[in-house]
Amino acid sequence: MHQDLRREASRGLAGAPGAPGPGAEASAAPTPSRWRRSTGILLGCLTALPASLYFLAAGVALGPFLLWPRTRADALGLLMTGARALAALERGRRTVFFADRFPEHYTASDHKILRYLAVRCYTGLLCAVVIALLGFGTVLAALLLHGVTRGSLGWEELLTQAGLGGVLLFLDLQGLRSLAALDARSAVECFGPSERELLQRRIDELAASRAAVVRAVDAERRRIERDLHDGVQQRLVALAMLLGRARRSRDPERTDALLSQAHEESQGVLTELREVAWRAYPSALDSLGLREALGGVAERCGIPLRIRYEVDTPLPRPVETAAYFVVSEAVTNAAKHSSATAIEVRAEADGERLILRIEDNGEGGADPAGSGLTGLRGRVDALDGVLNVESPLGGPTIVSAELPCA
Repeated sequence: MHQDLRREASRGLAGAPGAPGPGAEASAAPTPSRWRRSTGILLGCLTALPASLYFLAAGVALGPFLLWPRTRADALGLLMTGARALAALERGRRTVFFADRFPEHYTASDHKILRYLAVRCYTGLLCAVVIALLGFGTVLAALLLHGVTRGSLGWEELLTQAGLGGVLLFLDLQGLRSLAALDARSAVECFGPSERELLQRRIDELAASRAAVVRAVDAERRRIERDLHDGVQQRLVALAMLLGRARRSRDPERTDALLSQAHEESQGVLTELREVAWRAYPSALDSLGLREALGGVAERCGIPLRIRYEVDTPLPRPVETAAYFVVSEAVTNAAKHSSATAIEVRAEADGERLILRIEDNGEGGADPAGSGLTGLRGRVDALDGVLNVESPLGGPTIVSAELPCA
């Protein structure tokens, strides 16, 4: 969800006068012509009249029922039936004549619809008045020119009338521009999430992301504790017992055998401790970078693993860390649960994003809501990234992640 939200917040209205607002998607079509936009403005003046008449008639007919609590809900439903039809008409006008693109699955509340139509009636009717004044000024300018050609108008009166007309023309055009911008902004606020809604969604997203990171870190700590307790600690206990038996033995040959066995056990303990350290945080990330760290994942993988690393620019440290754990966890899951015989990992840079793709030829059926993949999604979400899992029954399983590097 957080990717859709960022697109809604970053894109604006195509072809709308004034600054773009959140909630509308930019159109890929070219900007509509001036004549097309002018037609849309004139049509908006015409659609404002039936909307005003509708509210006037609805207010007279449904007013008493809206005031009575027992009939308020039904009366409001009748009022909103027509209001939503009028709003759909205005949305179509904005789409056709101004090339605006609004979120398809967003449903505006009744309050936003009524507020938008109220503003729409005001702007449409006022715009009609301004256009009428502009037409009236044009007629007066034509009469003024006619008087000049006939010689019935002096130069002093002509300059006075021209100055006054120029000021009124400027105010008229600025009024049209301001009303068009208000119409665009009100449409954005009605047919898409407002800045307040986007901010609230972002707050909810960050809170969920923070909770997911806390859960992932807690799960990682428990896993490390289990690895140390059930693996390294038990082997160290066995090593201590071997050394104790060798110390108490009176038979030199048995002592040598116990010491040899203890030496082998110590090597196993070191190997397992190194594995635990790599799973906690690979030191190669600090010294050699992501490419070499992924090479370490390939060396420790029990099945053939092919890595295609196509990143030429340095990556931020948090991105490298998240990318490593995404690949490591996905490869571990594939090796343990998918019965795969081959895994391919691809890392490439696409603009300001790092794109990861981990594909195996296993049986599929991976659960995106599982604990391992949920932890990875928390890591990716913490960086405003996106994690997708495709794992149909029979395979293949594809885990892809996009991590912003900016």
